[in-house]
Amino acid sequence: MSIQLAESDFQILRCFPVISQLGRHLEQAKFVEQVRYQMKEGYKLAFMEVEQQAVAVAGFRISMCLASGKFLYIDDLVVDELKRSQGYGQQLFQWLIEYAKNHQCEHLSLDSGVQRFAAHRFYLMQRMSITSHHFSMEL
Repeated sequence: MSIQLAESDFQILRCFPVISQLGRHLEQAKFVEQVRYQMKEGYKLAFMEVEQQAVAVAGFRISMCLASGKFLYIDDLVVDELKRSQGYGQQLFQWLIEYAKNHQCEHLSLDSGVQRFAAHRFYLMQRMSITSHHFSMEL
């Protein structure tokens, strides 16, 4: 079992079966191109492998703002639905915390859809706090 950053196109593509479970309309044919584009703006893709198969994937970025200082923001975090409740999400989450600390981040944060109750239980079990409301609008 290992956690690493996806750097090659092959590694990025290996993350697709897991990250596509987020329910978004991601297309495998465009996935590498999309990730590479986001990487130009600091996006990173971490994945956990078990027996040469991705079982958990996290997309994140390190950023800075006046209100929070330097922080690691988790854009995407998903464990393969067939591998959940085996500790993989917690291990990947702890890896993200250590990555943030090693890069002198002051905070780790994420947004989660209001309907994702199981995810909220997971985040609360990881000692995260609900610190704000996220507002958005379609343009």
